[in-house]
Order: sequence, then C-alpha cells, then structure tokens
Amino acid sequence: MYALVGGTVHTATAEGTFEGTVVFDDDGIVALGDVEPPAEATVVDVEGHHVTPGLVDAHSHAGMAEWGEPEDADINEGTDAVTPQVSALDGFHPRDEELRHAFQNGVTAVSARMGSGNVIGGIICSMKTYGRTADEMCIREDGMKAAMGENPKRFHGEEHDRQPATRPGVAATLRSALMAAEDYVDRRKHARESGEPFDRNLGMENLARVLTEDLPLRVHAHRTDDIMTVFRIAEEFGIDALSIEHATEGHLIAEEFAARDVPAVVGPSLYSGAKYELRNITFETPAILHEVGVKVAIQTDAPVLPQHHLDVCVGLAVREGLPAEVALESVTRHPAEILGIDDRVGTLEVGTDADVAVWDGVFYENDSKTRHVFVDGEHVFDRERDAVDPRDAYDW
Repeated sequence: MYALVGGTVHTATAEGTFEGTVVFDDDGIVALGDVEPPAEATVVDVEGHHVTPGLVDAHSHAGMAEWGEPEDADINEGTDAVTPQVSALDGFHPRDEELRHAFQNGVTAVSARMGSGNVIGGIICSMKTYGRTADEMCIREDGMKAAMGENPKRFHGEEHDRQPATRPGVAATLRSALMAAEDYVDRRKHARESGEPFDRNLGMENLARVLTEDLPLRVHAHRTDDIMTVFRIAEEFGIDALSIEHATEGHLIAEEFAARDVPAVVGPSLYSGAKYELRNITFETPAILHEVGVKVAIQTDAPVLPQHHLDVCVGLAVREGLPAEVALESVTRHPAEILGIDDRVGTLEVGTDADVAVWDGVFYENDSKTRHVFVDGEHVFDRERDAVDPRDAYDW
C-alpha cells in the first residue's frame, strides 16, 4: 500500500483538483482527500508535485509495432482486406520497448490495435503498458478496427492489385462485410431455433458483435468525405457504437460529429502532410470539436509518434485553443469513456485501478517530467531510482 502525501491531486472527475493524499494498493484506489495515511502504507512525499490518473491513449500500436524492429511488426494481416478474425491480443508483445517508454512517462494504458492496411483489421484490446504477459495486461476488448481512405487503397489496390483500389471500393468492401455478417446472424439464429447444424466462422462471429452486441466500430478516417462515408454506412447498418479515429479534418465538419454524438480520437497532429489526406492537419482540431460538444481524446498513433510524447501532443493542442481544464480529460477520462474502460482507468476515485502518475509540474508543459508512476499499485518508475543516462543506454 502507498500513500502519496501533500500533492496537487487532479482527479479528472467532478471532484476536480485539491491538495491532499491518495491512498492505494494493488486492488485499486482506497481513499483520497484529507485523509491520514494508514500505518501500513509506504508514504511518498509529493509536496509541490501534481498527481494525475495514468494517461490513456485511445489509439496506439504500442506492443504491436515493435520499437526499432519493424520487421517484427504484427499490425497488418495483409493476406486479405477483411480480417475480423484476428485479435490484437495475439500480437501484443509485453516486452516492446515502446511500452517501457510509455509507462515511464505516465502513459499507463493504451488501446492496441491492428494497422489501417485492411478495411477491417480485427479486434482491438485496451492494455496496460506494464505487466508480465499480454493476458494480465489486457483490460478488455474495446472494438473492431476498420479503415477508410488511402491506406487500404494503397496496400491492396496499388501493392496487390485487388479490391479495394478506390474510395468507393473501400466503402463497398466494408458494406459487403457487414452484409455478410447480417446474413450470418440470421443463419445462426435459424440454426439455433431449428436445431440444425451450423458451421461457425471466427471472423463472422467477431463482426456480428458489432451488429448485435454493441462492440464499437472504430474507423480510421482522415478526410471529411471518408468520415461522412463512415457515418452513412453506420446509419445504414444501425451501428450506434462508433468512433472516428484520427479525424484529421474533423474541424471542418464538427457539427456532423455533434449531431450524431460520435466521439473523435484526434491525432497524430504532430506530423507533416506526408499524404494528400493529411493536408489540413492542425492542432486546432481538438479545440474546435470540443467547442461544439464533441467528446475528444488525443492520440499518438504510436509508433507514428512516440507513445511517451502523448503529453506533448496535449500541450500543443492547449496552445492552439483546447481549454486547459479539458487537457487532462482528453488523455484520461475521455479516452477511458470512449473505450468503455472508465470503470477501471482514467480517473482517480475509490475503486478504480491504482494507475497513478506524479509530475513535477503541469503534465503537458514541456519542462514537466514524471517523478513516480504506479500501475496496478506497483511502483514501476521512480525517476531518481530508475533514470538512465542516455550516453550509457546503448547496448549494441
């Protein structure tokens, strides 16, 4: 058990911010506020420091893309454009260096997923960034990955000369897969009611969950036309559990998000216009979406941006108009709510997991660093104890 004493505690809840104590063990947050540390607690003096929930990145490939080892990446099952049968959990590597950089810099949970080479990529899993095995690090399955735009066009059309090669082809591929899932659900229901044999299909079982169990469809979409195509298809198939990933041009159609109550997982905005669909990229997007009532989470798309620079992305969004009081929520409570894991992470309140970060300043300011990080109540990083001189860090 630990007691963090004397810090400025940012709960990311309606309780707001206060000076006080946070008590937790490996079962979760035990108490917080004006409380006396229990006799059995290890007391950590954090006076002058800021205590926040561990940060949550709602769109990442950490654990999948293998830091510095692209040949080992397991992010695109490129044998077909539609692969709902695969799961990120089966490709998540707990020893990926990206994860170590993440938790040492306050990012304690990520939504790990396949890449955007396929129109349908597979099951997404919310994961802790510290742990021994993928199974113990898994919080829960949080969605089905899908992608619009240039990536599936290029990967399948240009590189493999097969559908989809155009944006209409991408949309048709997604619609066809969802129609096949509808038919599968009907056949499965008939077989159960009639007692007839039924051959199960793993991909269709997974995709059927989007239609029948509210497994969220999380769609990579940058341009306004791609985003509107996603909205159109979701409405055609009655899909309410939906998020737009990247939303690079979301600021141009913010009212469309608001009208449908669809959250936006924005980023990575610290990026050049390396593709045509990124030419309207700006750090003003989160502020504009927030202004009209859209729930916004900020992401790195690691390793596109390093996972441990999630705080930097927030700072740049604040500079471009995101209210400072929303900054913490955009990488704690909001992503946790979007991912459906807010009962576990994203806030400091009694009963949530003890994923806690201690900073020597406001977390998104450039001169602030983590001093301590705890994951599931374990003291996984102490800057004085664990800091490494980068001049001594090379092992090759």
